[in-house]
Amino acid sequence: MQWIELTVQAHPEAVESVSELLMRYTHGGVAIEEPIELLDDGQEYRILPGHPVKIHAYLAVDGKEEEAQQRIAEGLWHLASIGAGLVGELETRLIREEDWASAWKESYHVTHIGRRLVICPSWREYTPAEGEVVMTLDPGMAFGTGLHPTTRMCLEELERRVQPGMRVLDLGTGSGILALAAALLGADEVDAYDISDVAVASARENAERNHLSERIRVIHGTLDEERSLALTGRYHLLVVNILAGVICSLAPFMATVLAPGGLLLASGVLQEHRDKVEQALQAAGLCPMATVQTDDWLLFVMRKPA
Repeated sequence: MQWIELTVQAHPEAVESVSELLMRYTHGGVAIEEPIELLDDGQEYRILPGHPVKIHAYLAVDGKEEEAQQRIAEGLWHLASIGAGLVGELETRLIREEDWASAWKESYHVTHIGRRLVICPSWREYTPAEGEVVMTLDPGMAFGTGLHPTTRMCLEELERRVQPGMRVLDLGTGSGILALAAALLGADEVDAYDISDVAVASARENAERNHLSERIRVIHGTLDEERSLALTGRYHLLVVNILAGVICSLAPFMATVLAPGGLLLASGVLQEHRDKVEQALQAAGLCPMATVQTDDWLLFVMRKPA
């Protein structure tokens, strides 16, 4: 299989809009590449706030790619017309599926998050310090490397809130990074859902890579009314890191599957969408506990009444 890699450089405020457009016409979600400065001979890095962000997505070469690419170009033109400097030109290149990971390996480095979590790409070596929890990760063609602010906020909150014996649900698992973190931090059972075949395969491989396949169940799909009713009250904690509109549509189902007193960590929300997401979550019966913010991105901590 051959793929067309699509790359768009965007202002941080336009990342969500560009991501949503690309996801509409491509396969396997998007990968967001934050601007970074390498430190410690390339083993560490720091994110450069306010600098342009690169969003990558992939089109299968299946005879339909030209029409999809045209629709994406048209959508980007409309976004660019909103303001100067928001969205750059669409860049494309043809790659083989087996070359994808190799092309990306140089972009990923050992990442420290919170007090204990360490994300180590599977092709790098790392000796953990005492007390550190190390996750070995290969993102594959799935979103979720720990680099984006929304993923970082989720990981930091999981470190604070996961308790031994918990049952956790990760909606839109991508590479499985949040499911892996929950299990490594002590959750007994983790269910990880994604609608992408590529993400499901990547998450399962990463669970196996970290010897967590018995505690993490990766499922192709998402929550709907029937499934949420079957899982009523099952989870002590639910984490979701996706687009604001999707969080709003899933709010009633997420509230249903949470146990009384259970926690929701909802991220992937830009400041401009704060009110509508808060209203949707509260309308579903969830009570606000805290809001965490990094740059323009928000994470909501909500609790289901006991």
